Amino acid sequence: MNNRKIAALVATLLASASLSVHAKLPPPPPADPAKVEAKKKADAEAAEKGKAAMAASQDKAVKNFQDNMKKAKKPIPKPTPIATAPAAAPAKAAAPAAPAKAPEKAPAKKA
Repeated sequence: MNNRKIAALVATLLASASLSVHAKLPPPPPADPAKVEAKKKADAEAAEKGKAAMAASQDKAVKNFQDNMKKAKKPIPKPTPIATAPAAAPAKAAAPAAPAKAPEKAPAKKA
């Protein structure tokens, strides 16, 4: 009899937990435009600081590598240039498509 009570209690708890998971949350309050603008500005400044810190650490790593190569009396490899893609030109109006040609049939081989 104890097992039945425990099983019923567990089933009740699981049912109530599953129902509470499906509860609808209220919408968030509207954001103040001034606060949103300030947050965007702060995020942009933080991103710039992060980029500057990344560039500084990369420069430091390159300098360390080159110094170690000089100490070992090895030639310092020249940096590989990075090719950047040219800016995309604005799309022009597409020319009308030509009708597709039917593929030519290959001559049958004689056996």
